[in-house]
Amino acid sequence: TMEPEQQLRNLRDFLLVYNRMTEICFQRCSSNFNYRNLTMDEERCADNCAGKLIRSNHRLMGTYVQLMPRMVQRRMEEMESKAAAAEAAAASQTPAAFSQGA
Repeated sequence: TMEPEQQLRNLRDFLLVYNRMTEICFQRCSSNFNYRNLTMDEERCADNCAGKLIRSNHRLMGTYVQLMPRMVQRRMEEMESKAAAAEAAAASQTPAAFSQGA
């Protein structure tokens, strides 16, 4: 299960995407403000716009899910390499410190 903080972050991210999508489609499709309801053209445009953005978002998320494990693996290898280098540097300095004190 997800922690509450992660759930809150996910909700916030979803709402940001939703609000941005709403703004884009409104600007693109709403042109006639003489009526309370959308015209047929506006409704069709909004459906197409939202569908396109949702499909794009799904495609991006699919790519992200595929690439993320590789990125995490690469970061882990970099961290392990840096830790090994720091350990080797510390080990090479330790004998010099003992010989100076003697």
